[in-house]
Amino acid sequence: MLNRLYRWLDLRYGIGEIAEKELTGYLLPRNINEWYSLGSVLLVIFAIQVVTGMLLMIYYVPDADKAFKSVSFIMNEVPFGWFIRLCHAVGSNMMVAVLLLHMFSTLMMGSYKAPRELNWVTGFTLFALVQGISLTGYLAPWSQLSFWATTVATNSVSAIPVLGPTLVEFLRGGKLVGPATLGRFFALHAAVLPVVIAALIGAHLFFLKRTGISAPPFGKDETANPFEAREYHYQGHPGGIPFFPNYALQDLSSISIYFAVFLAVVFFWPNMPFTPDAFVPADPFKTPAHIKPEWYFLANYQTLKIFPSELLGLSVQAAAMTFLALLPFIDRSPERHPLKRPLFLTLVIAGILLWIALSVWGHLS
Repeated sequence: MLNRLYRWLDLRYGIGEIAEKELTGYLLPRNINEWYSLGSVLLVIFAIQVVTGMLLMIYYVPDADKAFKSVSFIMNEVPFGWFIRLCHAVGSNMMVAVLLLHMFSTLMMGSYKAPRELNWVTGFTLFALVQGISLTGYLAPWSQLSFWATTVATNSVSAIPVLGPTLVEFLRGGKLVGPATLGRFFALHAAVLPVVIAALIGAHLFFLKRTGISAPPFGKDETANPFEAREYHYQGHPGGIPFFPNYALQDLSSISIYFAVFLAVVFFWPNMPFTPDAFVPADPFKTPAHIKPEWYFLANYQTLKIFPSELLGLSVQAAAMTFLALLPFIDRSPERHPLKRPLFLTLVIAGILLWIALSVWGHLS
């Protein structure tokens, strides 16, 4: 049956030719390593987030009076509803963590350098959008934690000169976080941002396909196909290994490891994404103590507390984000090996240690 279906499709659309060119005919450098499979892991995570999000929307009610009750109903009454919601909540955190690892590997292997500038820019934009979709989804349960964390997050925008108060009111749909805020955040979380993220993923994969996979800066392929900005040239790897089945098995191995860690958190550490305030309905008249953002926003949170004004703190963060986004246009050196770039390696290690220190400080403060 399947063979007949394949022959029917192949006769009309050349499925076999596509498979030959895009899978077995797509060659990768022979010294490629496991870090390159993180992109495939991220695609799987995004697919899981979309599917679990769609299942949650069957029962979730984006109304300030019913949101918390609908989430409680999903967790306690809907068959396997607890599992779907935990997969969505844990997956949100895991997506940020894997994306950070993916960006770190790209930095260390110099894969952001020419001709892959737009690969990095689209990837960095995806990182910002993933944080945005996580923030907008944070308000959905309408708990004490989500309500006041959103209040703190949106209030920081008011430090922007001139436009700050207007932007805060636009985000909230009013002076304070309320039903209008929930409606706007839900629309962004469930409709707008997933479409934008999917489109950027498509652009990212398109750029990746057109430029070719960058060889790891280790071994004999380190300087293969040096880039010369004269005319378009696909950086292939003659004599390399085919994506299928050779590297597809590595992708499946990495995805399996991810699922093992992911399900271990879901079943054995289910409260990881939550704090006690996450189980109490939102009360605009009762401010809980020690409300803090998610772990990936803790460094930003602590930075705002360090500087004497929020505007200065926001400016420092904006400068750092802009520098990272434009890194391929700033670092023009053709050298990609991290050990041969001591200044770069020092800055990366210092930046990571600073981010960790600020995050721990923000958690403990």
